Parts: sequence; C-alpha cells; structure tokens
Amino acid sequence: MSTAGAVGGLPWTVARVHRTALIVWGSFVVAVVAFLVWAMGVTADAARAEALHCLHSDSCDVTATLEYSATLRYTATVLSHCFYAVAAWAGAALIARELESGTAWLAWTQSVSPARWLAAKLAVPALLITLSGTVLVAAYRWSWSNRPARVIGDWPATAVFVARGPAMVAYALCALAMGALAGLALRRSLPALSVSFAVMLVLSQCLDRYRADLWPTITRTGAAAYDQSAPVWQLESGVLVHGKRVPDPGYGNCEGTAAEAKRCLTEHGVTGQYSVYHPDSHFWPLQLVETGIVLAVTAAATAAAFRLLRRRTA
Repeated sequence: MSTAGAVGGLPWTVARVHRTALIVWGSFVVAVVAFLVWAMGVTADAARAEALHCLHSDSCDVTATLEYSATLRYTATVLSHCFYAVAAWAGAALIARELESGTAWLAWTQSVSPARWLAAKLAVPALLITLSGTVLVAAYRWSWSNRPARVIGDWPATAVFVARGPAMVAYALCALAMGALAGLALRRSLPALSVSFAVMLVLSQCLDRYRADLWPTITRTGAAAYDQSAPVWQLESGVLVHGKRVPDPGYGNCEGTAAEAKRCLTEHGVTGQYSVYHPDSHFWPLQLVETGIVLAVTAAATAAAFRLLRRRTA
C-alpha cells in the first residue's frame, strides 16, 4: 500500500468504521427538521388562528400558542445541548477506543503517520458537524422567524440563543476537539467520555453566565419608564434616587392619578427611572463574539491534541 493511497483512504475508513454513529446523527438531523416543518404547518397555523380569533372576541384560548412556544423552547434545548453527545462520542469512540484497542497503533504501522491519522479522525466528523449543524440552525431560525406574534420566545434564553446562530456549530466543533484531547490524554473510553462532558458543561455554563458582558449594554434614563416595545434582554432596571441608581425597591405602589403617583415618587426622592439592557440588534454581536471565543478554545484544544500525540509517539 502506498503512502498516498493510505492517506487518501483515511476519510473513507473513518466514515466506514463509524458509520453507525453517522447514521444515527443523520437520522437525528432529519427528524429535527421534519418536526420543525410539521410544527410550522400545524401548530403555528393554529396559533395564528387563535390570534385572529382573539382580535374579535372577548374570550381567548391560547392553547396552540403555548404549544408552539413549547415546541420552539424544547427544540432549542435539544439542539443547544447535542454537542454534549458529540463530545462523548468523540472522546470515547473516535479516539480513546481505538487507542485502547490498539487499532490506532496498527494504522500507524501501515504508512499512515499519527498526525495524518488524527487529522482524518477530526476532519471527517468536523465537516459533517458543520454541514448538519448549519442545516439545523437554518431550520430553527426559519421556525423562529415565522412564529406568530403572540408566541413567547426570549432570545436571551440560553437554549434559544445558541440554537439561532453559529454558536451551536462552534460548540459542537469544540466538543469534538475536547473529546479528542481527552481521548489522547486518558486513552480509556469511559474516563474520556466523563472528562469531555464535564469540560463542555463548564465552558457552556461560564459563557452563559458572562454572556451579557460580551458586548456593551445600553442604558436609558428618564422621568418616565422607557417603553421597550421591541424585544430586549432586560438586565437591570430601577429608579434614580437623587441621581443614584437604585434597583426598584417597590415604589410601584405609588398608584392613583398621574399627579398622585408623581408626588408619591418625589416624596421618596425619586427623580427618574433607568434601564440597562441589550436590544434585539445586539443578538448578532453577542452571537459572533461567543462563537469566536468557542472557536478559539477549539483551536487551542486541537493544537494541544496534536502536540500530545507527537509526544506520545516520538
């Protein structure tokens, strides 16, 4: 067997060895897209009919509206967490299992260098993850953009935020790299599975916690509450007491006429209100910054995996 033939056949070998996992992943993608198409054609139309009925009736049923909201929310949860499964598969099956069974060492004796072996092991699933992830993101964005106006859906919610942009693909690629690194470091399937899962969980939770800080917020102040008619990510709101920000301490109890409410607030030293938030236009800057961070971690994990492999096989 020539070196060129061995290297050229590596992608097909990877696909053949892991064909069961590829079939399962492909079936998952088809099932999700089919489900979203079904939801758009059935539940969304019923929700729109409810909205039309509510315009001409005092009694209003929102069953279909709630169902479509739940569909978007639960689908986003599944999509935004599927990279955990990718991490587990990459760490336990793609790399660690072959090191554990000795299959990798056999491949290295057949004119395939360890670096080229690892490159093929990562390139094939990375390509499939990118393509399938793009399809899933496009399908979800289509379902989201065509939702009835009355369907509740907050874009800052973690699952929805990830599922609506390239961050979902970035997380999956990062899980692949982390799984490969864990597999090379531990060379045992179950430990690699656990470690890669834990690392991705910590990474996603950290970015979820600090997501609001990835892009500058907008602060509005005024004598009256700021009318946030467009979808926003509300981070903080309250009142201005002698020019200082104070989270709303319950001055909403100042009721009555406008003049009475104003007099009540003045007695408490309230001179205005403030609101700190991300408008809907900040979705893409936040999405792209988070995607860039995850891809940077992916590149670092990939480089570390190749360096560790060189040390192990030197």
